Amino acid sequence: MKAKKILILSLLVVIAGAVAYYQFGYKESADYSFKTAPVKVRDVVQTIDATGTVEPEELVDVGARVSGEIVSFGKDRNGKEIDYGSTVIEGDVIALIDDVLQRSSLLKAQAEMELAKASQEQAKANLVLCQTNLRQAERDWNRAKRLGVSEALSQASYDSYLSAWEQATAQISVAQAQISQANASVEQAEAGLKEAQRNLEYCVIKAPVNGVIIDRKVNIGQTVVSSMTASSLFLIAKDLKKMEVWASVNEADIGGIRLGQPVDFTVDAFPGVIFKGEVGKIRLNATMSQNVVTYVVEVITDNSDEKLLPYLSANLYFEVAREDGVLSVPNSALRWSPEASYVEEKFRGIEPPDGEDALWVPSGNGKVRPVFVKVGISDGAFTSVHSPDLKEGMRVVTGISEAKSGASKASPFMPKVPQRKKGNTIASSSSK
Repeated sequence: MKAKKILILSLLVVIAGAVAYYQFGYKESADYSFKTAPVKVRDVVQTIDATGTVEPEELVDVGARVSGEIVSFGKDRNGKEIDYGSTVIEGDVIALIDDVLQRSSLLKAQAEMELAKASQEQAKANLVLCQTNLRQAERDWNRAKRLGVSEALSQASYDSYLSAWEQATAQISVAQAQISQANASVEQAEAGLKEAQRNLEYCVIKAPVNGVIIDRKVNIGQTVVSSMTASSLFLIAKDLKKMEVWASVNEADIGGIRLGQPVDFTVDAFPGVIFKGEVGKIRLNATMSQNVVTYVVEVITDNSDEKLLPYLSANLYFEVAREDGVLSVPNSALRWSPEASYVEEKFRGIEPPDGEDALWVPSGNGKVRPVFVKVGISDGAFTSVHSPDLKEGMRVVTGISEAKSGASKASPFMPKVPQRKKGNTIASSSSK
């Protein structure tokens, strides 16, 4: 009987302990803290972001106007064979095309020229002969006219002298026409000769400008075929110290782009380096891809150190507006709005004036109060704000974090897991 009473009392103690634990220990109590950030003075720059490609300011495509096999390349300023990156000066020989056919054409044109000149001289001599014949015919005809038809001059002879004079007169026109024809043949031969000479000259490919070869499209032994357009052999960048960045700007942002606008851009080849430029041209021939309209904007930049290479991908930031040395807050501070329970009672229900927004600052008693500000420009992370009540170093609320306490308290009636003692237990037992 006594053991039964002890068991009942033990159960009552356990139940009372459990009730006390759930009443006072396990009950959840939610508390919170405000996330804050300081008001700082900084330069805020509003930008339009775009991507683009670094391009040489002026490119010259060197082609071949004649067909033939590439037999050799020229030498650059360092005496090395022309290749990618070679520096050339205007007039330097950069490639040679096999000129056997062109030399044969030149010899043929020279022969045709000599033949045309000989025909011209023959036509001139024929004119002189015709003039001589005409003078003889005129004398005979004049004598025939004086004698007339008589016993001394028959009608047949009279008519013969007349015909001879008329024929000699016509021969003069024929001879003059032959001379004109011969002159035209000479001019035609001269044109053919000049063409053959020029085609032979075209077998020697020369650099048309000073620059750097950024692309070589042929190899020795390769045959180039020239048709209506010249075959491309080399691509020469005229001046790599002046580069352009061709940026693709969305139609929604093109209204914020203007000539002379400052631009910052970066390239993956030089992380952390910011390059400077300005808008030089806005191309009006827009392109559409998947219903997105984009415009090409040319950004001019100085590349005196020749750090930028052609065709690098660039990330551009067009400066739309700028405020230097202004108070700024994180954008999250302008987006956060507290529940009424977090706001000091006297500030509840107060609306900001027209054209202003509210920032919330801790009031020191677990509540917040508003500070009304005029919002300026934003750089995507920070926004400039203007208010006489806002000072540098003040902290503004950007959010709230809640923490639950009490739930982690362990029940006093839960069995405890044995804990391993610190230290080397084997050494301890052996020391006993």
